[in-house]
Amino acid sequence: MAALVMLFGVVFLVVAWRGHRSGELPAGSKGFQAYRPNRHENPIAFHFFLCFYVVTGVGTILYGLASLIGVVDPIPLR
Repeated sequence: MAALVMLFGVVFLVVAWRGHRSGELPAGSKGFQAYRPNRHENPIAFHFFLCFYVVTGVGTILYGLASLIGVVDPIPLR
């Protein structure tokens, strides 16, 4: 389970890296259209979501590592 959590963290970091390189990040939907803030049209939203993806990815990887070595309890599944 910890490896899956770490994989999710890696996916968040890959999305952040690709968004940083292309200048556009996926950020949900705006009605029936995809909302993708880019660096030129909406720099505040772009940098907010970039920071969100990086912090979430690093936090998820650290939680997975802590769960793997036994520092925190694993996520309970029912």
